[in-house]
Amino acid sequence: MVEDIAGVAKDVLLAPIYLYQGRKVKRDTVRLPEPEGERHGQVILGAGGKNRTRDVQTKSLTLMVVGDSAAAGVGSKTQTDGLVGKLVPALQQQEIIKGKYHELIWSLQATTGHTSFDILRRLYVLPTPSTPVDIMVLSVGVNDTTSNVSTLQWQQQLEDIIAVAQRKFGVRALIFSSLPPMEKMPALPVPLNAYVGAKATKLDTVLQQVCTHHDGVHYMAADFISMAKKHNDGKPADGTIMFASDGFHPSQVTYGYWAQQLSDLIAELLAEVNTHS
Repeated sequence: MVEDIAGVAKDVLLAPIYLYQGRKVKRDTVRLPEPEGERHGQVILGAGGKNRTRDVQTKSLTLMVVGDSAAAGVGSKTQTDGLVGKLVPALQQQEIIKGKYHELIWSLQATTGHTSFDILRRLYVLPTPSTPVDIMVLSVGVNDTTSNVSTLQWQQQLEDIIAVAQRKFGVRALIFSSLPPMEKMPALPVPLNAYVGAKATKLDTVLQQVCTHHDGVHYMAADFISMAKKHNDGKPADGTIMFASDGFHPSQVTYGYWAQQLSDLIAELLAEVNTHS
């Protein structure tokens, strides 16, 4: 309690600095474009190949990636190097997916700057799919953090996103990726980085709590720090490895590790479904 009061008092004292630094970051940060490339596609998987037997029941696996600029792959040169571009081939290598499904149908619905409210609105506007979506991956929260969305508003919009995803899209497994370590972003100076990082952590805690209260909804703690260490032979890695040239978005290396972690979780969830079916 005392620590909370002290933290609030500190933020009040530093508010002018936060405001100045925030405006400067907004003015000076390089605006990276969304990468060019396909935003939907279809790939043939192992169960659709020459070795497919008649007694093997195969079907399509549908994937939607929804969210903000990170979901859109900002920080990479093309969609091939972004999150979806790394995720699709990673899924193609998963044994459970190769053995059970004959095709992967994927789509990307993501836009730079989108908050949870923008994503909710987008899901409402998109047409209802002809078949249920098996997997929906969401990247959301960074823009809610920087726009200072309240925790109550954030929680309600997450609840609404889950409701429309399950009701309208028939999503079987909904995966929310954790917020990134914003305090590590090179674009954010001291002490603004600590303030923003604390806000992101607070929203991430709410996200975890919301996910635990819904069936079929999963929280994935994207371990960006360990990803960077792995790339750096186990040694602490600086922001140049984790983040793109703007010091704000994921680097191509981070997209690769993030996609692999998502791929492993998706395979695990699909294996659980097959075990209980």
